[in-house]
Amino acid sequence: MEHLPVEVIGNILSHLGSARDVVIASATCKKWREAWRNHLHTLSFNSSDWPIYHELTPGRLEILITQTIFQTRTLKCLTIYMDDGYEFSAAPVIAWLMYTRDSLRQLRYNVRTTPNFNIIEKCGRQKLETLALARNSITGVEPTYQKFPCLKSLSLSSVSISALDLSLLLSACPRLETLSIISPDIAMSDAQTSMELSSSSLKHFYVESFRLDKFILEADLLENLHLKVCTFDVFELVSKGALKVLKIDDVSVIHLDIGESTENLEIVDVSSFTIMWPKFYHMISKASKLHRLRLWGVVFEGEDEVVDIEPISVCFPQLTHLSLSDDLRDGVLHLSLLVNVVVLELGWTAINDLFSAWVAGLLDRCPSLKKLIIYGVVSEVKTHEECQIFAKFTESILQLGRKYMHVKFEFEYE
Repeated sequence: MEHLPVEVIGNILSHLGSARDVVIASATCKKWREAWRNHLHTLSFNSSDWPIYHELTPGRLEILITQTIFQTRTLKCLTIYMDDGYEFSAAPVIAWLMYTRDSLRQLRYNVRTTPNFNIIEKCGRQKLETLALARNSITGVEPTYQKFPCLKSLSLSSVSISALDLSLLLSACPRLETLSIISPDIAMSDAQTSMELSSSSLKHFYVESFRLDKFILEADLLENLHLKVCTFDVFELVSKGALKVLKIDDVSVIHLDIGESTENLEIVDVSSFTIMWPKFYHMISKASKLHRLRLWGVVFEGEDEVVDIEPISVCFPQLTHLSLSDDLRDGVLHLSLLVNVVVLELGWTAINDLFSAWVAGLLDRCPSLKKLIIYGVVSEVKTHEECQIFAKFTESILQLGRKYMHVKFEFEYE
């Protein structure tokens, strides 16, 4: 070990990540302490890494973090994550950011800080590539001054920010590719009911726990759109058809518009969602490159709505992974051959004889199938009738397993 170059030792310490482990390892010898000072790239302070953190007062912890950071000279990745019970003073946090701003490439900061200060101002205009902020406020964004020329990934979780400042922040990030917004506190003007965001470089957008009347996202290069636990009257995506992945999970939206150019869609994953079938089918029908389709807990509204999803087998010739819950059982029974499907996932909301027949019918329509995964909910306390139904279902699946020996059967029960 004594023959290792000091730069290599610095890389070893950087892979440890946890500040506590780095400090202990650097005490090995003088050479390792030198590596810590001059060649350490990554440092993480996480309350889950070390129980002693919980025994320290915020003031003592601030001193500990300050002493550790100030002994490094080339820090590139800094993570500070503390539980809800912690609250740091602004002064030491500003000192950490100012000390590391010339070398820092990644900053993840998740601690409540008082009084509030403009954290964007302290870490902008440098070489930062990844910024993840949580439980803090962003105010007074000035894109002409607070620029992030190298920022590629931005994550905001439980952050208080106005709609205008969020829009200005995006305009200050000309190379931004990934944006994540989780449980934001968006300040809107009295007359404002909609929000518009625009980015010419954005490729991945994730939004969770967000409620708004109208949301318009203009992103010509967007490839991945993921909406989770959101409520919108209108969600509109304006792009040039680069979208490859669409995920919608437990979303309430009256009008969803992802544009007409959906030819490049490769993955569509929709769960706990209500929409009219003709609108949904029109939205994805041009996606001839689609190879993964998941419709789970999807309700197609309209009393006289006829849900015919037989076109799945025609419109998506490259489909290899298909996931369906038995909400769509009646429509799926009319499917023609799914020649290229190799993985099939099926789930039940209420197990009965019809589910077994549905599984058998789908197996017969997937000649290339290699794996079948069945998801279900099994209650802890069963009536005699429920036990009989489950036993009959198990017997029918065993018979299917003997018939389709080339298919691997897996079960996931809750």
